[in-house]
Amino acid sequence: MLPVNFLPYSMNQVAAGVFQLRIKRFVNVYFIETGTPDEWVLLDTGLPGSEQEIRAAAEQLFGPGAKPQCILLTHGHLDHMGAALALATAWGVPVVVHPLEMPYVTQQALYPPSDPTVGGSLAFMSRFFPTQLPNLKDVVEALPLGDEHPPYLAQWRWLHVPGHAPGQIALFREADHTLLAGDAFATTNHESLPAVLLGIPKISVAGPPFNYDWAQCRASVQALAALEPRHIGCGHGPVMTGLQAMLDLQHLANDYPLPAQGRYLHEPARTDASGVEHLPPPVEDKLPKQAAAIGVGLLLAGAGWLLVGGRRKKRKKAKPQRPGHYA
Repeated sequence: MLPVNFLPYSMNQVAAGVFQLRIKRFVNVYFIETGTPDEWVLLDTGLPGSEQEIRAAAEQLFGPGAKPQCILLTHGHLDHMGAALALATAWGVPVVVHPLEMPYVTQQALYPPSDPTVGGSLAFMSRFFPTQLPNLKDVVEALPLGDEHPPYLAQWRWLHVPGHAPGQIALFREADHTLLAGDAFATTNHESLPAVLLGIPKISVAGPPFNYDWAQCRASVQALAALEPRHIGCGHGPVMTGLQAMLDLQHLANDYPLPAQGRYLHEPARTDASGVEHLPPPVEDKLPKQAAAIGVGLLLAGAGWLLVGGRRKKRKKAKPQRPGHYA
């Protein structure tokens, strides 16, 4: 393994035996040592097309031909499971998810629709995100609910933290209070694209347009804050460590902000083992109408400009020249 001082620029150490790789400066994956030499688990797989970057980082950490014991997903959103099928196939290892994530990662169901009406830059972009996920049915296994320890990670325990995804999990290591929280919250301001890309640290709400149950989101953050973590890695944002990180998470738990509006603000979506059971009625998304009105206005303005410009040209063309006058 490389010494910490020689880690690639896109990698950081969260705690002993835990390394974060930033994918496209947007989403994180984690390499977790099991405690047995040369054995490790990959947590999350980033965006589609990230497999080469992840494999290269794995070989830098663990040597040529390195592969994990398994791939564990905090949840199945596209930015966390994007490269899972390619990696699982190349490595010949299983992908493990909470049972409540199974219908979504096997194309049996779609997640609750994103809610662009909560407002913000991420909400605006969520209108254009794909809803269909890669099908992991040939490589996926369900996380055993009867065991609090994730596969191969006896020093860790997993916690169910729904609200952002029905079967989202977080990992916690009691020995040094290390928390890997998925998208239960973020360690950067998710509403600021520059903050996300620059990795500016800030404990904040994660993925507002994808949060389908705000009460569950708040309860999940409160449960994680109660663990008093000192080393924190999330799906989005930089590593945060120390007392201040713990206090900032506690502040978010005590004063969890809700959006001013949105489809799921007053009534959550309900899900079960087969997928989405109930959706609240959608809130009117005014942007498409506004965009259409702006588009029509621009077309009319353009047509008017062409019409006026054409008449001016005709007038100039029709003006007779006086004898002896030269332009």
